[in-house]
Amino acid sequence: MRSSLTLVGTLWAFLSLVTAMASSTSYFLPYWLFGSQLGKPVSFSTFRRCNYPVRGEGHSLIMVEECGRYASFSAIPSLAWQMCTVVTGVGCALLLLVAMTAVLGCCMEELISRMMGRCMGAAQFVGEKYPDEHNQLRQTSPKGIHGSKGSTTGDEQ
Repeated sequence: MRSSLTLVGTLWAFLSLVTAMASSTSYFLPYWLFGSQLGKPVSFSTFRRCNYPVRGEGHSLIMVEECGRYASFSAIPSLAWQMCTVVTGVGCALLLLVAMTAVLGCCMEELISRMMGRCMGAAQFVGEKYPDEHNQLRQTSPKGIHGSKGSTTGDEQ
């Protein structure tokens, strides 16, 4: 089967697929920040969380010991984290689109021209910049999260 890619292009397609899958997987996993709250370990990302507190009867906090996502987009704790969720998701989608097109270029003749390869490289560059934005947005953490210590206790305020 002939390919529209050279050996370097085939390597690029393979590495593109690996990095797109790694970026997308890390986007969906709730292990961006770690800490403890009410004596339990907690972790979360922009739209998923593990071991989180909920208000019980009499306004007491109860720890839910499971992983899950927020009930709705508006339930994400801050505007910065909502923006981070959207921007990182768009970046991952763009990386996956380019990677899948590159893999198809390995299987189909004359699918990817020199100009198309350059455009796809530019799209990867833009897609890679979106996850970098989430690092800046992540610094604007929701209420109750303090700096780089990873603590999520609300009683430190």
